[in-house]
Amino acid sequence: MIKVCGMRDAGNIRQVEALGIDMMGFIFWPKSTRYVAEPPAYLPERARRVGVFVDEDIEIIKKTADVYALDDIQLHGHETPEFARQLNGTCSIIKAFNIAAASDLEQTKAYEGLVDYFLFDTKATLPGGSGRQFDWSILEAYKGETPFLLSGGIGPGDAGRVKSFRHPRCAGIDLNSRFEVAPALKDVDQLKEFIKQIR
Repeated sequence: MIKVCGMRDAGNIRQVEALGIDMMGFIFWPKSTRYVAEPPAYLPERARRVGVFVDEDIEIIKKTADVYALDDIQLHGHETPEFARQLNGTCSIIKAFNIAAASDLEQTKAYEGLVDYFLFDTKATLPGGSGRQFDWSILEAYKGETPFLLSGGIGPGDAGRVKSFRHPRCAGIDLNSRFEVAPALKDVDQLKEFIKQIR
């Protein structure tokens, strides 16, 4: 499964969706340079629409999910298991975790059975889009049941590493800042070549 996150431009959305990706992420965190303030003229019709939120009010999340017809909600802040429970039935839920050491995986246990996917990202000062990778071998310590997406600084030169990465719960990858020509604008040719290499 391939998710491309941080989209905003209608033409770019259309081109990236045409590459056959599975999920497309839209960031609804106002502090992000990829923030989506209003619906683009085109939204994906085949790829799943993922809304990314950071410590947002639950009613705003639900309203945004309706306006954008989201398929998935990605919680990328400090949302509690109870918060995730309250969103059950709204959309599928992805809970992101910042990873720097095996001990960071402990926090996933409280969310087992409450969300559909985990997303493992690089620990950074601000949520998402840091362009830096964490040590993927840390994930050997993940023994949970919830499938996960591998995120954090995956770039055009990482096709070989992605193909050789093995974990029974890895459901796919999340691509963002390393494939950009500007914030929220993806290099379609780079993405096309990368996807061809990993498939």
